[in-house]
Amino acid sequence: MANWQEARLISVAGISGDTEAEQRATSALLAVLTIVRPFSKALLTPLGASRADKAHVEAFIETTFKTANGRWVRPDGLIRVTYGKQDPWVALIEVKTGNSKLDKDQVDSYVDVAKAEGYDCVLTISNEIPPTPGVHPSGLKLRANSKVALEHISWTRILTTAVMERVHRGISDPEQSWILGELIRYLEHDSSGTVGFDDMGENWTAIRDGAREGTLNKRSDGITDIAQRWDQLLGYTSLKLGADIGEDVTEVVPRAQQTDPTLRTKVFIESLVETGSLDGTLRIPDTVADLDISVDLKARQNIVEATFDAPGDKGAKGRIGWLVRQLTEAPEHLVIEAYAKNARSGMAATLGDVREDATVLIGDDKKEPVKFRLVARSEMGLSRRAGKKPGFSQALINAIESFYGDVLQNLTGYQPKAPQIQRTRAPEVAAEPLPTVELIEPKIVPVPGVAEALQRWSVDW
Repeated sequence: MANWQEARLISVAGISGDTEAEQRATSALLAVLTIVRPFSKALLTPLGASRADKAHVEAFIETTFKTANGRWVRPDGLIRVTYGKQDPWVALIEVKTGNSKLDKDQVDSYVDVAKAEGYDCVLTISNEIPPTPGVHPSGLKLRANSKVALEHISWTRILTTAVMERVHRGISDPEQSWILGELIRYLEHDSSGTVGFDDMGENWTAIRDGAREGTLNKRSDGITDIAQRWDQLLGYTSLKLGADIGEDVTEVVPRAQQTDPTLRTKVFIESLVETGSLDGTLRIPDTVADLDISVDLKARQNIVEATFDAPGDKGAKGRIGWLVRQLTEAPEHLVIEAYAKNARSGMAATLGDVREDATVLIGDDKKEPVKFRLVARSEMGLSRRAGKKPGFSQALINAIESFYGDVLQNLTGYQPKAPQIQRTRAPEVAAEPLPTVELIEPKIVPVPGVAEALQRWSVDW
């Protein structure tokens, strides 16, 4: 039987190197942006482009410009969005694929070109994930009053947006839906160069082992790199989960760390040195609680958990029963911790044990739990990359997706019964006997002259 291979709009066959992968990815992305308006609207509107459904999107590749000092530069592309009589929104595009990093000086030269040409934005695309929102991976900072915006989108963000638009929100035009599906298929292929986060870097083994042995300090070689990669992994994980569920999952970042990325890196380094662990939190819309993540490098465990309030209008067993009834798909080894009011420590048991006897979560004082914490532990991936066994990042992603799918998505916050109107009766009053009424028989008294008048009227008639 002959072998048949389906023809593809965007082929991954024959990609010979990083440069060709970069050119193909750039051309494929920009072309689809001009065709599939829901996709370009979702991706470009947050950057300042028109949000109109009928806006016209044009894209060009291998654009060339001459700088003020006479040097020629060539951004990978240009996007122009126009609508009606509004001024067009124009962005220069710089793209990297694979492990290639954005060059600060190169990006800065494109900003100069954008200023000279009156363009609105310089947009960079790579596999790098910004440490915090608003911080560019290259480290380049523009003045607050700059007329040109500097924006960055990771390939993971682009793929997530494409999946959400096609799978979760839906593209009404079947041809546009198919075209966007071809882009998704291309970006998901290993040869495209638009890979997700799958490498903790060359310093991983040394830092991993140092954390377990307790030999790390703030100046250990490679510890800053691992702290920054952990932050990128949290960002990648939020995008990956968001693509799975079709909602925007965000990494919870304290306000002080949002304005100072170096502080965030410092916090992760201190955690590695002091506790041998790395932590983070994801916020998922309409869930009962945030999803907390911790990797214990000493115990070599991934810990995923969620904490939320117990019902306030039930007894102890009723509160536990309310929770257990919602955990029909959760694994038996899931740990439930119940905390009474003002208690420093809680009662803990596996879901399997609680199903058999709810009282294992009730202390000797019989106090009702006011909070529950659900904890799932799993083996930490040891290798920096995935191989025969899941690497560190893949094992963590698997743990998060399992916890969300088996536990968190099935929980609904308790809604107490609405207050009821207390309907009161009017006070009863003793009935008094009615007074006796004497009935008098009416008497008919004839009126003089009426009978004679009636008789004369009847004769005349």
